[in-house]
Amino acid sequence: MKSSMCKKEWLMLIALSILWGGSFLFVGIAVSDVPPLSIVLVRVFLSALALHFVLRVMGQKFPTDKTILIAFLIMGLLNNAIPFSLIAYGQSHIASGLASILNATTPIFTVIVAHFLTTDEKLTGRKSAGVIIGFFGVAIMIGIDALEALGIHILAQIAVLIATASYAFAGIYGKRFQNLGVKPLTVATGQVTASTCLMLPLVLIVDQPWQLPMPSLNSVLALAALALLSTVLAYILFFEILARAGATNLLLVTFLIPPSAIILGVLVLNEAIQFNQMLGLMIIIVSLLIIDGRLLGGIGKKKSPTL
Repeated sequence: MKSSMCKKEWLMLIALSILWGGSFLFVGIAVSDVPPLSIVLVRVFLSALALHFVLRVMGQKFPTDKTILIAFLIMGLLNNAIPFSLIAYGQSHIASGLASILNATTPIFTVIVAHFLTTDEKLTGRKSAGVIIGFFGVAIMIGIDALEALGIHILAQIAVLIATASYAFAGIYGKRFQNLGVKPLTVATGQVTASTCLMLPLVLIVDQPWQLPMPSLNSVLALAALALLSTVLAYILFFEILARAGATNLLLVTFLIPPSAIILGVLVLNEAIQFNQMLGLMIIIVSLLIIDGRLLGGIGKKKSPTL
């Protein structure tokens, strides 16, 4: 693991945050006249086509082993089908900026899931404190008064939180691909391919797309950008940063996605972010810094005497 990143790696990390932050913008545009499930199907289908093309260009073969294909199916369900659908549903009722803030809780859920499903990533006192502070930030965002009368907006926020929990399970489950000898880009291709197979019958039954009106040009462009920029290009950039800077540095993108999504939502969709949402974001960022440990570790080192 690299303790620091060079200028190019920081620029790549910022670019990734814009691509992933942009996904909330693109969904916010498309959801105005395309149902959430159809948005997900178009996203994973176009992504699958593009990533299969990338694999072919790179000379990598798509695996056919039954064990790996089943793993792709589970990963596609946890990392794409469930969270993409819930976030798209949530954004049909709440602002893209708020959805991105709620999505920033993914590392918090990951710490909890890892404690119960792994043997080497148990909760420590520091991580537990970070989790508690993080959920306090979520409570401030949602608002205690709002919980007294659950409405569609609260349910939408809960849907996004469930999506982040699904991402957490996916993160833990995805570790098995290293033992299976499957390269990261192949995993990305496999999971969006599996997601396409999962979403297609669901969309045909629920949305019945042949009965839907033709989407606007803005929605079509947003869907294309969602698949090609926020999914395909983002995955490629993700794995490049992972190889160059390591997983720990890559986690810093979590702090950068909400500001990117909020700025894009304000500039393009004229969204307004409330004070309690920004306060909640600040608290969540503090919780993530505590969970990450590097800030507190650095402080501790500065106070230690030089031997």
